[in-house]
Amino acid sequence: MHVEVTPLPGIGTRQDFQTRSGRRIGIVSYRDGRHELIVSKTDDPDACVASIALTPEEISTLANLLGAPQLVNHLERQHAEVSGISTAQLPITPGSRFDGGTLGDTELRTRTGVSVVAVMRAAAAHPSPTPDFRFAGGDLLVVVGTPDGISRAAERLDRG
Repeated sequence: MHVEVTPLPGIGTRQDFQTRSGRRIGIVSYRDGRHELIVSKTDDPDACVASIALTPEEISTLANLLGAPQLVNHLERQHAEVSGISTAQLPITPGSRFDGGTLGDTELRTRTGVSVVAVMRAAAAHPSPTPDFRFAGGDLLVVVGTPDGISRAAERLDRG
C-alpha cells in the first residue's frame, strides 16, 4: 500500500492511505506530540468523517493490535505442516504483575513449554527477546507452543 505523507505547515504531518473502498484512513501527528486517527470522506480526502484523538499509549496499543496479527499469520503459515504447534498473541496488561518485569520473570518456557518469539511494541517487532527483555503494559507477546501450553501461558500472564 502506498502511504502518503503530507506536511501540514505549522501543525505537523498527515500520513494516510486509500482503502479499496476509496476511503482514506490516516494519522495526523501534531508538533506538540498529539495524534489523531482520521477517516476521510470517499469523495473528498480533505474532509474528515471521523477524527479520534489518541494518547501515545493508545497509538502504541493500536499499532500493536494492527501489527501483531500479521506476524502471527506469517508464523502460522510457516508452522502449518507441523501438527500440534500453534501460534498466538498474548497481552501484557498495563498494571499487571509482569508490566515492567522481564521475560525471565514470567517463566513461560519452564512452566508452560511456550516460547516467546517476538514482542510487539508500538508497531515494532522485537524478535527473539532474551530473558532480560523488560515488558511494558500494552506489549503483545507472539508465542509458539502447543494449544494447551498457550492456554496455560495466557493464564499465567493474566493471573501471575
